[in-house]
Amino acid sequence: MRYLITGGAGFIGSHLADRLLASSHDASVVLLDNLSTGSYANVEHLEGRASVRLLIGSVTDEALLEEAVREADAIFHLASAVGVKLVLDKPVQSIETIVKGTNAVLALARRYRRPVLIASTSEVYGKSKDLPFREDGDQVMGATDKQRWAYASAKALEEFLALAHFRESRLPVVIARLFNTVGPRQTGSYGMVLPNFCRQALTGQPITVYGDGKQRRCFCHVSDAVGALARLLAQPDARGQVVNVGADREISIGGLAERVKELTRSASAVQYIPYEQAYRDGFEDMERRVPCLEKAARLIGYAPRHSLDDCIRDTAAHQARLLGLTPPETRTEKPPMSAPSRKPPRGRRRK
Repeated sequence: MRYLITGGAGFIGSHLADRLLASSHDASVVLLDNLSTGSYANVEHLEGRASVRLLIGSVTDEALLEEAVREADAIFHLASAVGVKLVLDKPVQSIETIVKGTNAVLALARRYRRPVLIASTSEVYGKSKDLPFREDGDQVMGATDKQRWAYASAKALEEFLALAHFRESRLPVVIARLFNTVGPRQTGSYGMVLPNFCRQALTGQPITVYGDGKQRRCFCHVSDAVGALARLLAQPDARGQVVNVGADREISIGGLAERVKELTRSASAVQYIPYEQAYRDGFEDMERRVPCLEKAARLIGYAPRHSLDDCIRDTAAHQARLLGLTPPETRTEKPPMSAPSRKPPRGRRRK
């Protein structure tokens, strides 16, 4: 099998490439990435392998994309805007990357009849409180003057477009809604919470929690997520389906900060920062985000294998390596007494 992964040098894309290459001795991958949010460091370990080709360019470069799609047997479309911070700072770029990129991928997949998986997001559930989130549940979006919802709406449009191709031409497409995927290689540069918490804990900085910390999330290890993506694209019964991929064990963000502090043996204080200081006035967040995983279990036998502590330890170990520090699990000394936590306020190619 010859696979194309758009966004292939990103956090999830690079792990997916590892997974596909390990699954078969004759698998090959083409990684298309403009390295705007992805990183060459994520795929440097693949350098020199005959079965890997890195194309440095944008998914909106249709000539480059067409060549890659034509030569592929199957496509994983992961290229997208990532993180709340990027979406708020660069809203036009974020929306155009999602809508234009996905339109180009689907049109070419349809032309060459290539099966394609579209990586979507739990953000499409918006402010819904109908938990756990089921794939056929209603979307509840905020007002359009709240930029927070632009990403969710663009990803929802992406899903509508993919399903329209399936209905019109039976394009073999499946949509995976990812819930808070975490693990090694994830960067905190765009507001991702766990790598930021781990980096702050390891360096003794305050662990900064936005809002009151009571918002609850479920964190899924990247190895569980990419295993599900690979199996979904290979499963004929998943075509034309939307499928949640994640974990269903909840923790509050404040609780996550405390657990990171404990597992890294950090002396950092946990500091609460109001949303209006962290982002902009009127920022909205969801209280809880929990997936129903019944469809994934039924289609591909999916169940997350990694615990939250696994997610934290692996993320912290990666951050420690980046910082040139001893990974937390090998530390032997005890940290000094910590300060009390503050009370929360109300187209070129590279082969």
